[in-house]
Amino acid sequence: MKKMIPKILGIEIVENYKIKLNYETGEVKLFDVLPYISGTWYKELENEKYFNTIHIVSNGKGIEWEHRQDIAPHELYEMGISIKNVIENK
Repeated sequence: MKKMIPKILGIEIVENYKIKLNYETGEVKLFDVLPYISGTWYKELENEKYFNTIHIVSNGKGIEWEHRQDIAPHELYEMGISIKNVIENK
């Protein structure tokens, strides 16, 4: 059975190629993009101005940059470091 990944509601560039992702569940995760910046496909992300073109796509199902580089939604969610959960479990 395929695990459902929550939608991304917000994204913020932090520093050193890290992004903060806000999920519909209230979770906030920090994801390090730096290990992905290699090879010809992701090399463009080294440019800070270009890196800042990151945006949410597909109604919150993922992220991408201006020239369509992306990181799989399950990688963002599963490999992101939880830094906050803004919805309390009751």
